[in-house]
Amino acid sequence: MIRAQAALETRMLLRNGEQLLLTVVIPTLLLVLFSSVDIIDTGAGEAVDFLTPGVLALAVMSTAFTGQAIATGFERRYGVLKRLAVSPLPRWGLMTAKTLAVLVTEVLQIVLLTVIAFALGWSPHGNPFAVVLLLVLGTAAFSGLGLLMAGTLRAEATLGAANLVFLLLLVGGGVIVPLDEFPSGAQDVLALLPISALSDGLRDVLQHGAGMPWGDLGILAVWAVVGLAAAGRFFRWE
Repeated sequence: MIRAQAALETRMLLRNGEQLLLTVVIPTLLLVLFSSVDIIDTGAGEAVDFLTPGVLALAVMSTAFTGQAIATGFERRYGVLKRLAVSPLPRWGLMTAKTLAVLVTEVLQIVLLTVIAFALGWSPHGNPFAVVLLLVLGTAAFSGLGLLMAGTLRAEATLGAANLVFLLLLVGGGVIVPLDEFPSGAQDVLALLPISALSDGLRDVLQHGAGMPWGDLGILAVWAVVGLAAAGRFFRWE
């Protein structure tokens, strides 16, 4: 039942035009555009080496947070979750299926963006295990926050809030614009955001060949625990 529901959730994600725009088109365009045109100062080295980790982090956020929040919010509004909650599929099975759908979509995103990045001259370094751990914790953190938003706000409010948060974190989360471009006081606050921790952690490993980024992993772990716990506590199924 979980496998069948996960396959259905994945097909729904991939068939939704707005979700494809968020999960595939926007990250791809950002990677190609800013890697090809010298618009922002990305520091020493190739622009694609700086941009690719940030765009990978953006892809995770777009699927685990924005896409999942919007889709779940409207499922809740139309009574889909209420009906599924009384089906033979248990609630934990439904949440597992949604998580699997997010992970499958992310794998497809990462494969596509990695191929494009290599075509643009990307030269990654570092420990693959650290990259996987960052992506998993980032997914957990954004998934918890997305489900919390979808389970507490009205669907229309979730739609607006999720897209607004996506845009704000795209600009201020170190994805395209380095955090050191912001005032020093703002840097300290922005560095604690999950998108900043994920993009900086991936950049430290993939661009600079650093070891395990424990500080960024710790920030993501805290967001994951708080977000998932709050979602489990406050999520309303109808």
